[in-house]
Amino acid sequence: MARDAERPLRADAQRNRDRILAAAVRVFSEEGLHAHFERIAREAGVGTGTLYRNFPTREALIEAAYRNEVARLCDAAPALLATLPPDEALRAWTRRFIDYVTAKFGMADALRAVVASGSDPYVDSHEMIQSALSALMNAGTAAGTIRSDIRPTDMFAALAGIALTSARPEQREQAERLLDLVLDGLKAVPPGPGS
Repeated sequence: MARDAERPLRADAQRNRDRILAAAVRVFSEEGLHAHFERIAREAGVGTGTLYRNFPTREALIEAAYRNEVARLCDAAPALLATLPPDEALRAWTRRFIDYVTAKFGMADALRAVVASGSDPYVDSHEMIQSALSALMNAGTAAGTIRSDIRPTDMFAALAGIALTSARPEQREQAERLLDLVLDGLKAVPPGPGS
């Protein structure tokens, strides 16, 4: 919207927008492409007029909800690094990554409709996620808590594999075990005797 490009939203308007986006992810994940705007508005605690004022089309809402999920995932990396040791920050972030993929998986039909309409909700998302993951891994390498011979692209491939096989909500326990396995393999090994 032109208004968004000109000036930031008021605090209350931003809160409404954030609630709408969070509700949209939940509802589109549960109901798919044909989720009702009225339910999204009700779950967000706003009127349908507020929803339509922010997102005049279904595609605009779906794309914004997805992009918001990517931004939330990526914005979590510096916040986690500010409050946790790097290896724990990486562990916490990988759980958020699975949450993100679970939401994306639930919204798959809705996202395909956005792509079919000619938009690309995925533009920049891979680079943003890779950058967040790199920051976490670089911090862990600098702290000596994770191996330096594993590249962020390798870790991303492992996370993507876990996501492809275990991203459904009912598979969360398996995803957690697989994440632990990968993260345990990422730990720096202290030099042994005679090294």
